[in-house]
Amino acid sequence: MTETAVYAAGAVVWRLVEGKLRVLLIHRTKYRDVSLPKGKVDPGEMLAETAVREVREETGIRVALGVPVGVSRYTMRAKRQKVVHYWAAEATEEAIRASTFVPNGEIAAIEWATLKKARSQLSYPVDIEILDAFIRLVEDGVLHTFPLIALRHAKAMPRAEWEGADAGRPLTSRGLRQAKAIVGPLRAFGVRRIVTSDAVRCVETVAPLEKKLRRPAKQTRKISQDAWEDGTADLRSVVGRRVRARKPAVICSHRPVLPGILSEIALATGTLHGSYVGSASSLEVAGFSVVHLSATNPGSGIISIETHEPRV
Repeated sequence: MTETAVYAAGAVVWRLVEGKLRVLLIHRTKYRDVSLPKGKVDPGEMLAETAVREVREETGIRVALGVPVGVSRYTMRAKRQKVVHYWAAEATEEAIRASTFVPNGEIAAIEWATLKKARSQLSYPVDIEILDAFIRLVEDGVLHTFPLIALRHAKAMPRAEWEGADAGRPLTSRGLRQAKAIVGPLRAFGVRRIVTSDAVRCVETVAPLEKKLRRPAKQTRKISQDAWEDGTADLRSVVGRRVRARKPAVICSHRPVLPGILSEIALATGTLHGSYVGSASSLEVAGFSVVHLSATNPGSGIISIETHEPRV
């Protein structure tokens, strides 16, 4: 992010109605236009977190993000550039029923429209470009996805300052803040399962997420740095199980182990190994890469990878 641009995030929210695809449009009161749900980043937020929050505030619908569908850029009246990141996001029937949306001073109405109608009704070319990118996902048959998230543990006490076993190194105060800060962004992708190295720094990293989900993490030495260094790691079994489960999950591990985890995801899904694996695994502390896989055919390969770095 740059200081001169205004950042925002939103989603192309979709559902199936009697087997037919519909996308959600918002009719804005003040501007008398039709657009996709989106809004500006709040202080301290990561973009994925913003997208989910804005969709819920504008439509009353709670969503989990799917694959990214693009970034729109345009110049505002003050000659500042606005940059908006979009994801695809399925609205479940349960989430739609739970919505309490009523017309208000900001949003006059929301509408579920066919792709053809949505394209004709959207007021701005930048929104049409995003919708066209979404349509390409539909045509490619990769709309139904689930994420596997490779997470590097938060900032830990340096080895030089720790006298005990390496696996016992705890998080620093900054690391504890990072662990709390990534809860919202991870939940934005619908994470319900947590698998973590049994090292203290990894266990402490996922502890705030455990608390929020009210679901314990699965601790395992198989993806620990100690196991990786002594040759007893078993990344394949851990990754394979998560791919077969087809459920949103986060796998928390260590910098030298992460390339192997990404490589195993690629192997398990029939994806050609490329430089993208190295890029997605080269994470700062508390950074994570979201690997989007087909929910209907995980063996069809990686659909998309996106990397997020903490702002703490």
